Amino acid sequence: MAFALCYDGAIMMARTQITLESHTHRRARQRASELGVSLAEYVRRLVARDLSQPQADVDVKLVFDLGSSGQSDIASNKDLMIAEAFHSASKKTRRHSTGQR
Repeated sequence: MAFALCYDGAIMMARTQITLESHTHRRARQRASELGVSLAEYVRRLVARDLSQPQADVDVKLVFDLGSSGQSDIASNKDLMIAEAFHSASKKTRRHSTGQR
């Protein structure tokens, strides 16, 4: 994929500095080399691609009404539910640690 860039008076560039882990930096330089571009150009392309992707509109209603709660009231009973789950898990742990099954 070839990119042509024209720098005329209308394009302003801003200099920035980033810090990468050494293995990430090495892999990024290698990938840039494979593409025949500088590391800076590689990073510019990644940022441009990320920013050009349309943001998905998420409907918050998608996370509600996914299933039946079985008439449980989690908001009111969460402490009791957590205690029951903890108690159940601790019984299983005690049984396994004493060799009972």
